Amino acid sequence: METRVAVISLIVTQPEAVEELNAILHTYSSYIIGRMGLPYRQKNVNIICVAIDAPQDTMSGKLGLLAGVNAKTAYSNVIAKE
Repeated sequence: METRVAVISLIVTQPEAVEELNAILHTYSSYIIGRMGLPYRQKNVNIICVAIDAPQDTMSGKLGLLAGVNAKTAYSNVIAKE
């Protein structure tokens, strides 16, 4: 299986989405290199950045389908075989 290094940027605008978001991230935790979250209280949003090494369409599609979550993924050219 080929994996790619990528960064998923998430902006969470609805607090109700956090529980399902965390459940998805937990499911794919073996692919996560690191995660950083920043609460932006003045705008009532949360900004999350997740670095992964995973098959290309492992979780980014699932995250983008969550109501109240905007997701964008940037993929590197680094492709590795597991």
